[in-house]
Amino acid sequence: MSTRFVRAALLAATCVLPFTAHSADTVRIAYIDPLSGAFANVGESGLHHFQLMAEEINAHGGLYQGSKLEIVPFDDKTSPQEALNQLKRVIDAGIRYISQGNGSSVAAALVDAVNRYNERNPGKEIVYLNYAAVDPVLTNEKCSFWHFRFDANSDMKMEALTNWMLPNKNIKKVYLINQDYSFGQSVAKMARELLAKKRPDVQIVGDDLHPLGQVKDFAPYVAKIKQSGADAVITGNWGNDITLLIKAAKDGGLTAPFFTYYGGGLGVMPALGDAAVGRVKQVTEYHTNIQPNKSLAFAEEYWKKFPAKGDDFYYLRVRTMLQMFAEATKKAKSVEPKAVAYALEGMNFASDTGGVVMRKDDHQLVQPLYLSTIYRVAAKGGPAEVKYGVEGTDYGFKTDARIEAKDTALPTTCKMARP
Repeated sequence: MSTRFVRAALLAATCVLPFTAHSADTVRIAYIDPLSGAFANVGESGLHHFQLMAEEINAHGGLYQGSKLEIVPFDDKTSPQEALNQLKRVIDAGIRYISQGNGSSVAAALVDAVNRYNERNPGKEIVYLNYAAVDPVLTNEKCSFWHFRFDANSDMKMEALTNWMLPNKNIKKVYLINQDYSFGQSVAKMARELLAKKRPDVQIVGDDLHPLGQVKDFAPYVAKIKQSGADAVITGNWGNDITLLIKAAKDGGLTAPFFTYYGGGLGVMPALGDAAVGRVKQVTEYHTNIQPNKSLAFAEEYWKKFPAKGDDFYYLRVRTMLQMFAEATKKAKSVEPKAVAYALEGMNFASDTGGVVMRKDDHQLVQPLYLSTIYRVAAKGGPAEVKYGVEGTDYGFKTDARIEAKDTALPTTCKMARP
């Protein structure tokens, strides 16, 4: 089946599924993310994670009183305006839960829209489960009772990355390159602040912001990085923007290490090969070679269900989020959004990587994080810990450090208003 056909089918589903008949004992979550355009591959992979997790939850008794979980896809094209259009369709379809992750600008628009709708429609509220939009403002100035974030925010991740860089005295010049919207801007801002605080001897030799999803050739940016003499590159880029950036670095002979948020994302490893070894580093809540790996059975089921190369189990946070959601319905003894929201906030949960907590103050999940670097898999001469490659390649991540949940938490400025 061609990729074009699969995408066409997904888009057709976004038009049909919301209006098909559904059982009264089915709880639907609207998945609002890109299923077309530059980031369609990322959106499709996320949808697969949601679908397989819904299958697992339903196979193990479902939600409260056996209610089934259904995932309904909507294509937002990574556009705030299109996401708002889709939210209207979600409301018209009577869906009371939404999830989104790709694009903090989209997330900000959805938070505002959900707040307005809930104020005007008491008893018909919507809860927003955020699995990947990490702009810190979403759990600080724009925090909302109706919004829950299950990924570490970008400040938490930058705190971990800069601590990792701290003892490396070979790093004296750092280049920042990020996408030009709220998330990329926050990455650059926090990198500057934390490096100035922790390593005042480090010089920021470049700070580029580029259009989101529009750059087809990063060679000019790579030339600037090389000319700057940078010892390291920090980037929050995701999707094709990280793949094309690091591929251009390979083609341009740039050997500086990349400290990334999404270096393990779709397309990076197939594009790089040996050029990534020892150089591409990431901060995540999971990778397939963590030890012990309690998610391995799920990862293996994922590979069976979606066997095409380029679609790995990547979002442990989706797994954790939907497990916590299911638990919250049982704790609340209800599938009504307000009751579930109150059950979620402050929840302590034993995830596959250890204890996590949905902080009541701001609805930010506090969870363990991993710092890791790409190496060849053990079968091809790499470290013994690297048993599994990324996207069917001979390259996988090796853990450099694990940061416990309590050590990832940062203060919040949230002043939560509750209904």
